[in-house]
Amino acid sequence: MIGRLNHVAIAVPDLAAAMALYRDTLGAEISAPQDLPEHGVTTVFVQLPNTRIELLAPLGIASPIAMFLERNPGGGMHHLCYEVADIVCSRTALVKAGARVLGDGAPKTGAHGKPVLFLHPKDFHGTLIELEQV
Repeated sequence: MIGRLNHVAIAVPDLAAAMALYRDTLGAEISAPQDLPEHGVTTVFVQLPNTRIELLAPLGIASPIAMFLERNPGGGMHHLCYEVADIVCSRTALVKAGARVLGDGAPKTGAHGKPVLFLHPKDFHGTLIELEQV
């Protein structure tokens, strides 16, 4: 069902500092920041040869990233994103297998303009999983 690892997402308390760290210290190519109000985040992608790192900062106080940073003030790994061919078919199979989809279960448009949904971390050994249709 799952395809390749699309990205690893890291919540950061200071997006500009995180961007500088990856760009200036590690020499990585960084995308421009993108606000995603539907998800409550500002996101930046660090381009790597084999995948991407997504840096997430809260967009407003009700952001899930703001809540994550309250528990983890220094930031940290937030989720893993895997590619799937058909997000609705994948969702149906996962729910049938007992996995919980966060929110109302309907895919939303993600940072790449493609449908995404999130799976409950308690169903995946404490790791929040994002699925992105490609």
